Amino acid sequence: MDERLKKRLKILEGYFLENGTMPSYSQMCKLFGVKSKNAVFKTISRLIDEGFLKKDRNGKLRFELMPGSIKILGEIKAGFPSPAEEELIDTVSLDSFLVDNPSATFMLKVTGDSMVNAGILAGDFVLVDRSKQPKDGDIVVASVDGEWTLKYLKRQKTKNGDRYILIAANPKYKPIKPSQELCIAGVVVGVIRKYR
Repeated sequence: MDERLKKRLKILEGYFLENGTMPSYSQMCKLFGVKSKNAVFKTISRLIDEGFLKKDRNGKLRFELMPGSIKILGEIKAGFPSPAEEELIDTVSLDSFLVDNPSATFMLKVTGDSMVNAGILAGDFVLVDRSKQPKDGDIVVASVDGEWTLKYLKRQKTKNGDRYILIAANPKYKPIKPSQELCIAGVVVGVIRKYR
């Protein structure tokens, strides 16, 4: 693949990751800096021949291998050792695997140790979905009396009815009982950790 084709593939990948859809041929003219749709057609044909793009049964373009995709080579037991065979099962895009609603999802870097027993460590990134309705037992990003935190949301029964408190996943932290305001910004849907 020549450099110009690689550059155009990167442009398409960037557009797709940002918009969740493929650009039209007219948009591709602008993106590639060409005036002719014929030049776009030739580029698309070459990317189809190279195996990067495919047309579905309706004639719409899609990526054969999604941008950022990683091969799934099988399964591995986390228990006792067993013979393992490498076999390409599928590919997965981490974006599509982790994020259901891109426009409502954001990422935060974790500091502190209040959620260690939930497997969330300092330096991890949490994926937070604003569109999910928080429920009892969810890990949430919340503002409590003006201070932001990451905790379990817990419903507590009281004489005056139910109220919500925030619980850490570390016994050295006491439950947080809002005195005035509890505002939930989103529900944690994933944790990302890099080991090296």
